[in-house]
Amino acid sequence: MLNPDLYHRSVLDIDLAALAAQGIDTLLIDLDNTLVPRDSAEIPAEVKAWALALPAAGFSACIVSNNWHERVCKVAEELGMELVAKAVKPLPFAFYAAFRRMGCSRASAVIIGDQLFTDVLGGKLVGIKTILIAPISSADLPHTLFLRKVERVLLAGRTPLP
Repeated sequence: MLNPDLYHRSVLDIDLAALAAQGIDTLLIDLDNTLVPRDSAEIPAEVKAWALALPAAGFSACIVSNNWHERVCKVAEELGMELVAKAVKPLPFAFYAAFRRMGCSRASAVIIGDQLFTDVLGGKLVGIKTILIAPISSADLPHTLFLRKVERVLLAGRTPLP
């Protein structure tokens, strides 16, 4: 349940053609430390370019975030993505809301995020593919910093794919 299907350094390293070949056309994406540094609304230019190119590549995307502050809406709007905020991942409710909002099936969706205990576990609980991303920054909430230590043990030296 805590073993991601793929592990990359960044969303920029995800092979979108390989996902499309597997029938994936919907990306559910975490926000903090996946698309932007924690507590920031500043989208890195290369991440913004990647996100804005998704529709032309045949993908739709929805931010699924445990966060609910105004900046979450701002980032989703700036990237042209749907949003499910206050997700309470890993609980499945937000994933089901994202499936309904995006009109997708579990077989055509993947969750992309930086945490094993929220993004990967939540994705596994609803039966979708999971992609773990190395966190963009080291800034995080105290409980998340503790969980990152547990994640390092669980990943047992596994390193992100290039």
